[in-house]
Amino acid sequence: MAKHIGIVACSAEGAALCYRTICMEGANLLGKHSHPEVTMHTYPFNEYMRNIEAGNWPGVADLMLSSAEKVAKAGADFAICPDNTIHQAFDRVIQKSPIPWLHIAEEVAAEAKCQNYTCLGVLGTRWLMEGPVYPAKLNAIGIAHRIPGPKERVRIHQIIFAELVNGRFTAQSLAYFTEVIDRLKNNGCDAVVLGCTELPLLVTPEASPLPTLDSTRLLASAALRKATGTAPQ
Repeated sequence: MAKHIGIVACSAEGAALCYRTICMEGANLLGKHSHPEVTMHTYPFNEYMRNIEAGNWPGVADLMLSSAEKVAKAGADFAICPDNTIHQAFDRVIQKSPIPWLHIAEEVAAEAKCQNYTCLGVLGTRWLMEGPVYPAKLNAIGIAHRIPGPKERVRIHQIIFAELVNGRFTAQSLAYFTEVIDRLKNNGCDAVVLGCTELPLLVTPEASPLPTLDSTRLLASAALRKATGTAPQ
């Protein structure tokens, strides 16, 4: 019997994509219209943003932990969080969590290692690009990384919060991201991490100048493997 997946959500579009992926890919493992049991909880997005903007990562951890407790009470065997930025609070969460977690950056790093990538461009919010979440996991397995320049980071951050988290995906923004990815390619990257969980809804593999590591779908696939006890494909 498959394990029960708990989703600790933050922003709506990324969480929805993760949930949808679990449901759609679950059928490939368990049969038509089948997938593991899933429980999702999220606090209002503004509660996360208030803490993030204040640099209050213990406050972020408290929200994540409270959601984890709720999904655990609903029967979840383990938790995932389809949001890269708030993984900066991850170590605080797992100290008190009633259930184990998968770490989104660990799953991305594992896939990068499997694909023999050596240098990744990392895209996401300003806090994600400039923060410790990906450097820690990539450095641990010998993979280098690059981030866009300061002005690019500002613009990427603006697009994420003005458009992507609100379900807006425009041709102009896609064109900007492809330019940024092309510059990362010229700077020695051989793949790019879509480290905002909404980014895969804008930047498709076909549009990207580099191979993409879709953090949202990679986390969903890892959760399915853990829930069903199957090995990576």
